[in-house]
Amino acid sequence: MVFFAAEPVCKLRSLRSVSLKVPHTGAAKDFYHEVWGLSTVEEDGNKFWLRGTGADHHILRLEQAERNGLGSVSFALSTPQDVDRAAVKLAALGIPLFREPGPLDDAAGGYGLQLVDPEGRLVELSANVHAVVSQEPAGRRALPRKIAHVVLNTVDIDRATDFYTQVLGMRISDWSEHQMAFLRCNAEHHVIAFNQAPWTSVNHVAYEMQSIDHFMRGIGSLKSHGIAPQWGPGRHGPGDNTFSYFTDPNNLVCEYTSEVAQVDEDSWLCRTWKRTPELSDQWGTAGPPTASVRSAMAGVADPGYRELVQPRSEGYFLNAEAVHAEAR
Repeated sequence: MVFFAAEPVCKLRSLRSVSLKVPHTGAAKDFYHEVWGLSTVEEDGNKFWLRGTGADHHILRLEQAERNGLGSVSFALSTPQDVDRAAVKLAALGIPLFREPGPLDDAAGGYGLQLVDPEGRLVELSANVHAVVSQEPAGRRALPRKIAHVVLNTVDIDRATDFYTQVLGMRISDWSEHQMAFLRCNAEHHVIAFNQAPWTSVNHVAYEMQSIDHFMRGIGSLKSHGIAPQWGPGRHGPGDNTFSYFTDPNNLVCEYTSEVAQVDEDSWLCRTWKRTPELSDQWGTAGPPTASVRSAMAGVADPGYRELVQPRSEGYFLNAEAVHAEAR
């Protein structure tokens, strides 16, 4: 299926939050609250909402599942009317909705819809959610501000980028050969990146630190808890952002980052970066990623929500059932 949207269904303002499905929610909550630097906003059984220092009600939601997976990715729209208009356009394109437009029953409230992308991922478009006053930490305390980006493994990078650009209106900032595509919805170089892989899964979630000094202090704080980087610190080529990668108690990869490139829409030129050590890490300080973090970035096959919705267009879902079955 090729998407022939005359225009995108909406204008995304920002990446709001990421929801992760994990087997051990309590251990994950303790890690992200006590070690990683987030604050627990609300709890409901085995569900937890965690906040950064920015204005978002929460940036990470944890929920119980038998295996690791993506719960959802949430993007901000400006108004409820934008949500309603997006729903009409999605219906015209035959794109399945998991939740029709309306008040959201999440802890953050708001008004939104949830759609399912061609690999079964749940994408939320919302407006009027609860916000908080930004609270930058006093002094140089290292606390994450917001979700900087999420990298998702895809079985068809061209189909994935077509959907997120043609339907959701994102722009491709750069390519890393034909292995990774970096997509933006605002001035940030990327809020989503797709990585070509054997199956659909979460690759990693990156959290923005206030400055490079806070970035380094965050690494030091984790070391004081006996947790060393599995790749980093360094500075990437695409995005020009600093990076340091770790794994959480469920073996999901989390990243501290800072100083991501800002895009001027009138002058930015998308380029294709070669996948060389000096461009993966411009500083030359990180060395190669460990075998364990490479394995964690591959994740486990995640069919998502494809079985819970009925697409109105034949061939909408990517033909990845055999890949997922083999991985199981």
